[in-house]
Amino acid sequence: MTLREMAERLGCRLEGDGAVEIHSVAGMEHAGPGQVTFLANPKYAHKVKDTRASAILTREPIDGIACLISTNPYLDFARALALFYQQPKPAPGISELAYIAPSARIGENASIGPFVSIGENAVIGRNGVLHPHVTIYQGAVIGDDFLAHSHVAVREFCKIGHRVVLQNGVVIGGDGFGFAKDDQGRHQKIAQSGIVVIEDDVEIQSLTSVDRATMGETRIRRGARIDSLVQIGHACEVGEDNIICGQVGLAGSTVLKKNVLLAGQVGVAGHLTIHDNAIVYAQSGIGQDVPANSVISGSPAFSAREWLRSITAFPKLGDLIKQVRQLETRLRELEAASQKPQS
Repeated sequence: MTLREMAERLGCRLEGDGAVEIHSVAGMEHAGPGQVTFLANPKYAHKVKDTRASAILTREPIDGIACLISTNPYLDFARALALFYQQPKPAPGISELAYIAPSARIGENASIGPFVSIGENAVIGRNGVLHPHVTIYQGAVIGDDFLAHSHVAVREFCKIGHRVVLQNGVVIGGDGFGFAKDDQGRHQKIAQSGIVVIEDDVEIQSLTSVDRATMGETRIRRGARIDSLVQIGHACEVGEDNIICGQVGLAGSTVLKKNVLLAGQVGVAGHLTIHDNAIVYAQSGIGQDVPANSVISGSPAFSAREWLRSITAFPKLGDLIKQVRQLETRLRELEAASQKPQS
């Protein structure tokens, strides 16, 4: 398509030659002729002079290159990607190698791949795509436009909304980690009788586990995005539009409110609440409730600003301790000298 056509489809203002043919998009360092790149962070503006791209998505016009002026270049770059790349979608139909229980209900236009297993009384809405080796247990209820990649498992009686994407190996509704110790010190399993509820427009990346509740439900609210290798414990609540990055672990009954961001390898103790718009830096350990709009880090976590000051001081602690000891020694010498009788 031409750059002018792209500008129209993205709703951007065009600055430059709109007749240039565009065939794809790429990052600034790798883009070449016929490609569009983007500048979302001003600190990378110095790299624009070296790009070979035919055009750039940017907030402000830049000399020497055609520009698509956008209020959100990063978002429009994502939209531009979708103009040129569409994920392959299997044709509608049910493979002869799939098993569908007689009482299961499958919506129209579904694509069910080989070795898929769908249990009794399960419900899947319209336009569902289940890739090979997906397993849907008995009584699970799933909405429209569901996409499950290979080796996804949705356990019994769990509920999933519309337009939910589960990447390879995601497990929804595995048993929560609950045991009671008997008089002989042995661990007796607590039945995990609850379910998982996933609301609309949620995406969960590969090899993540969302445990069912002991009683009641574990809930992932609308628009949440959960990265790979994340553990969501039983009876947790993940709020609307949360971002949870890789290797995060939420212990049971953790509550995340709206727009929370947990960076990689954050660990959260159970029965805590992280309130709206909180940001938690990577590898932080959360041991208490987090107020709304906080930015915290460290283990145990506290204000990120104070943590940055502290981490700057950590490498100097040895020298500081040495200096304090020298000062203490000097102070004792001065006190001793002051107590000597004058000759």
